[in-house]
Amino acid sequence: MPNPCAKQVEHYLAKWKTLPNYTAQEDSLNKLFWQLYPRNDDINDVLAKTAILNDFYSTNIFSTYTVAKHIVDLDIDDRLAAGDLTVVNDIAKVEINGSQKNLYSFATKYCSHHNDKIYPIFDRYVERVLLYFRDKDGFFDFKKPDLKNCIKLCEIIKAFQAFYNLKSYTLKEMDKYMWLLGKEYMPNSYSHR
Repeated sequence: MPNPCAKQVEHYLAKWKTLPNYTAQEDSLNKLFWQLYPRNDDINDVLAKTAILNDFYSTNIFSTYTVAKHIVDLDIDDRLAAGDLTVVNDIAKVEINGSQKNLYSFATKYCSHHNDKIYPIFDRYVERVLLYFRDKDGFFDFKKPDLKNCIKLCEIIKAFQAFYNLKSYTLKEMDKYMWLLGKEYMPNSYSHR
C-alpha cells in the first residue's frame, strides 16, 4: 500500500470525481442536510435523512423510524452547531426492539453531513487504513476501540494528517482518500486485529 502523502491524496480525490454514483449521492445528501432539512426537530425531516443516508451508505439500520425518533428526542441542533463531538456517540447508542445497538458508523455519517469540517466519518475502510499505518509507521499510539469514540477519532485523524504532512486537507477529503485507499487495498476479505 502506498505511503500517505499529498500526491496520493490528490490521486484518490481525482479518482473520487470519476465515480458519478458516489458524487451524485453526496450532492443529494448535501442538499438534503444543508438546504431541505437542516434541522433535527421534525420526525419527518429526520426520517427522510436517516432513510436516505442508510440507503446510500448501506449502514444496515433496519428500523429507521426508531433511529430518527431517537435523534429528534436528543434535541441535537445546538450541539451540532457548537461542534460537540459527544453527540456522535449519543446518536449511536439506541435501543431497537429491546436490544441496545451502537450505530457508530451511521452516527458519524449523520453528523458529518451536518458539518463535515468538524465531524469525521468512520467506516471499516477508514478503520483498516488507520490501523495499518499505526502498525507500519507508528504515527500515533491508539487502540482499535479508540476509533469508536468520536473525540479520539478526531485526535487520531489529526495525528495522521500531521505525521504525513496532510494538514491542508479537510476531514471530508481525508475520508474520501482513506475510503478509496482502503477499498482498493483492504477489501472486505481483509482482517486486522
